[in-house]
Amino acid sequence: MSPSTPPAPASQGFSSTPRQRLPMMAAQDMTAAQRASADELIAGPRKAVLGPFIPLLRSPELMARVGKVGEYLRFDCLLDVRIRELAMCLVARQLSNQFEWLVHAPLALKAGVAQAVLDAVEVGRYPHSAAADEAAAIDFVTELLAHHGVCDASYAAALDIFGEQGVVELTTLAGYFAMVCWVMNVARTPGQPQAGFSALDAFPA
Repeated sequence: MSPSTPPAPASQGFSSTPRQRLPMMAAQDMTAAQRASADELIAGPRKAVLGPFIPLLRSPELMARVGKVGEYLRFDCLLDVRIRELAMCLVARQLSNQFEWLVHAPLALKAGVAQAVLDAVEVGRYPHSAAADEAAAIDFVTELLAHHGVCDASYAAALDIFGEQGVVELTTLAGYFAMVCWVMNVARTPGQPQAGFSALDAFPA
């Protein structure tokens, strides 16, 4: 590969023919409602129609509403940015979503999550963290993803650190990112390469 050749996107779906099912629409093919929803997204903190919003553009009102929820959870919720990014990485790995992993693993590292923690998440090992808030979030999100609820001990640990609002927002954050990962998994929306970060491998069968 020459220095001027951009790296190929990380294919989504671990398929032998991982063709995007719902790629970005050309502007001339959009309805007025789709253009309005796309413009609203571009004017917000995301600055572009990327990731799950590419397939969601087929339902512009849904895209607009999903975008507002995600905007709050990503940029404005009570949780520290380090906890948000770590939770997003846990969801991306559990659902094997290339886009969210390649976006949020670098952001988690920048926010202060240890490389060793991210390395463990990447390969599906339990990510031991010395930070009490990270450990509580890991237990909570991991258990929620695996069992669709949490035990009293995990709930109490999260409640002690994050409070009731934080527990509700952490739960909703995990659910929101699971939803957008599913949308991209179905649409086979690829992830964009990031320097120093590998695309996810499939979990062993």
